[in-house]
Amino acid sequence: MKAWLARLPLRWLLAAFLAGLALPLSFAPFGLFPLAIVSLALLFWLWQTMPARHVFLAGYLFGVGYFGLGVSWVAVSMYRFGGMSVSLSLLSTVLFVLVLAAFPAFTGWLYRRYFSMLPSRFQLLLVLPALWGLLEWSRGWVLTGFPWLALGYSQTDSPLAGVAPVLGVYGIGWLITLSAGLLVLAWQMPRRRWLPLLPLLGIWLLGAGLLQVEWSAPAGKALRASLVQGNVPQNLKWLPEQRQPTIDLYTRLSRQHWADSDIVIWPETALPAYYHQAERFLQGLAAEAAEHGSNLMLGLPVRPESMPETYYNSVVAVGDPPQIYRKHHLVPFGEYIPLKWLLGSLLDILQVPMADFSRGAATQPPLNVAGQKIAVSICYEDAFGEEVIRALPEATVLVNVSNDAWFGDSLAPHQH
Repeated sequence: MKAWLARLPLRWLLAAFLAGLALPLSFAPFGLFPLAIVSLALLFWLWQTMPARHVFLAGYLFGVGYFGLGVSWVAVSMYRFGGMSVSLSLLSTVLFVLVLAAFPAFTGWLYRRYFSMLPSRFQLLLVLPALWGLLEWSRGWVLTGFPWLALGYSQTDSPLAGVAPVLGVYGIGWLITLSAGLLVLAWQMPRRRWLPLLPLLGIWLLGAGLLQVEWSAPAGKALRASLVQGNVPQNLKWLPEQRQPTIDLYTRLSRQHWADSDIVIWPETALPAYYHQAERFLQGLAAEAAEHGSNLMLGLPVRPESMPETYYNSVVAVGDPPQIYRKHHLVPFGEYIPLKWLLGSLLDILQVPMADFSRGAATQPPLNVAGQKIAVSICYEDAFGEEVIRALPEATVLVNVSNDAWFGDSLAPHQH
């Protein structure tokens, strides 16, 4: 063991870990977007120069730093609001991070295993951007997918945000990796650094220019919408004695907007009750809204009376009949336990106090509300942009409802 450790390039591995640790700082709430390029440039340089047998480990440590800091909020949601013990929530988060870290690790391994014989400029400008994009895209669908912290989201406040309407989040990620490759290439060409720096500058000027383009224009009659946020603390929300005060709060806030709104929207899980428990009250409230020409749409769990063990995180457009959207993409460790079939009896032994939400259909029709066809997504689902836009062009309005209180004062609400 000591001999194996002695052979490890510890300084290089530490540099890979620190580069990964720096990458989440390019995302909200920190917003240090140039760090995305710098951290990847350091990783690419390490992968190029270190012994091939250590590349996988370097990529893995980079991933541990990247996701260890970036998704640390998973432990917060499980411990503070999921009922797990500190040790179990930390263990679950560590396992989750170790799985996610495999994606950059395999990116490095594939690169050195199959493409390291190519000229350096091809490695940096073609191979590494393509492999990173491929593995990041695969992270968005493997085991139902976890596209959180996709590289492109680090640039929401940078000039590259201008490219988003054209190339999307993965296209921005590709430009970041291309920029990182150009930066390394400039380092490797001390006498002609201007050659790679010119296209690097061009990428960012292009993004800045595209920021000035108006990509959409209003069409049809304006929709007057009011978003009502009761802001009930999560640790109080589900207490039995808090149910009626919550209902009264949302009722009072909504009544202020019946007259000036075509639709009033409450957030995800606005009411601490199943829909069938609150249906009579909600139907009465919707009838009151209709008298003023308004409509009510809200998030709350739905449990079919015929299937008492099945329940969905849902959005309901209250009416006769009600229209229901059931969440399809559930949050790992928040709404379901990943690999539950594999963990099996271990969950019982550890007494994991979580039950899974059921998954809604992958394709669901828009909700017809206020003369609009509304495509709904709930919270974390807006990370799956390619699925959200499937509702277009049939849908005329996109609505996402969220409840970030589940994650406390962690990084998650800012990243979201």
